[in-house]
Amino acid sequence: MKNIKSRDRMTRLADFLFEVGMLRKTPRTGYQFLGTGSESVADHSYRVAVLGYVLADMAEADMARTVFMCLFHDLHEARTADFNYVNQMYNKSSRNKALRHTLAGTGLENKIFPHWEELEKSKSIESLLAQDADQIDFILNLKEEHDMGNPYAASWMESALKRLRTDQGKELAETISKTDHKDWWYIGPPASWWENRDGLEDEDENKED
Repeated sequence: MKNIKSRDRMTRLADFLFEVGMLRKTPRTGYQFLGTGSESVADHSYRVAVLGYVLADMAEADMARTVFMCLFHDLHEARTADFNYVNQMYNKSSRNKALRHTLAGTGLENKIFPHWEELEKSKSIESLLAQDADQIDFILNLKEEHDMGNPYAASWMESALKRLRTDQGKELAETISKTDHKDWWYIGPPASWWENRDGLEDEDENKED
């Protein structure tokens, strides 16, 4: 880190943004053991942030704080990579150190790191919601893999459901576990649309009237 200290803030912000981009190339590794599914850390982090917004709204909690914790909760993995549950039995990652190195010289140290510490302590309602958002994103993926025939996804989902900490997270995840992942796009149009691409325009026009 010695050479980094000589770089000005704008250069360090450029460094930071390049590093954030590395999350798009960093795979989530648990799917290797599940046998199906894949995503990058960046893919995961986006929906976790959306989930944080939804859960904070449900709980009438501070949305900004919750989303902020979700958005950066895996930022350190650009340096440490993703440690799945099997990895964690044998290895440790220096997450705090990695995040401090990521933020050094950016001027964001005192803005991002305190939220990371709040998330790690998991005492505030916002931090608990953010932790649940992290798990529910995984539950959504597991439900999709289960719907498509992976026989192991159900037991993984059962374990993930037990890790939830808030009433809001439990309620949302329970509904997710019973909802077909394709319903949002498949059951909306009339059957004739999927058969002949017929009837959708008429239905929309009637709604507009």
